[in-house]
Amino acid sequence: MSGIEAVEAGAVSGGRLRHYDLVMAAFVAILLLSNVLGAGKVAQIVLPGIGPWPFGAGILFFPISYIIGDVLTEVYGYARARRVIWVGFAATVFMAFMAWVVVALPPAPDWTNQAAYETVFGQVPRIVFASMCAFWAGEFVNSYVLARMKVLTDGRHLWMRTIGSTLAGQGIDSLIFYPLAFWGAAGWTNALVVKVLFTQWALKVGWEVLLTPVTYLVVGALKRGEGLDVFDRETNFTPFRAKV
Repeated sequence: MSGIEAVEAGAVSGGRLRHYDLVMAAFVAILLLSNVLGAGKVAQIVLPGIGPWPFGAGILFFPISYIIGDVLTEVYGYARARRVIWVGFAATVFMAFMAWVVVALPPAPDWTNQAAYETVFGQVPRIVFASMCAFWAGEFVNSYVLARMKVLTDGRHLWMRTIGSTLAGQGIDSLIFYPLAFWGAAGWTNALVVKVLFTQWALKVGWEVLLTPVTYLVVGALKRGEGLDVFDRETNFTPFRAKV
């Protein structure tokens, strides 16, 4: 692209980046909202020739966090995506703690919505733990695969990188979350866990495929806006590192 400089990950100063903080804010907002509004509900659609098919309601919006993760790694590199993943993880931990405190507070005698509040915002520790583990592992796998594929393809075939990284990252996310959260839990048969797991994975990857044109537009606009295209040729890919 004209006016875009291909650079190594370590050669970019933080002061040069104009839109990085906005992308980080969008990532954290989508992550928190999808966990609050969609994680605990199993919805159902009727597939022609198959019949009723259950799926987690969070599938409608949570995959957007992976798409933003793709954009972060593609434009800013793995190290800055790693920082955003840790920020999102910390925000999720605080959200879980805040929800526990608020639900546990004794309600006023004339406030009659405590039961409904507990149903909506009360979080089962097992599910919270599973969600955090799945998010952390899935996002880092997603970012790592995309960064490595970018170097291997010399920056070509963005669609291959975004879909390939989502196949890996969302696969790890689903394989960790559903067994940890629901295997043997009341109301969940093991068959339902497996069905929802693979349905979620397929739908998440499907979302990535459908939104590929949008990903191209956002990546192109950010690269032009920042004037750079980061390659992770010499990057330390450990997730346990704060330095960019």
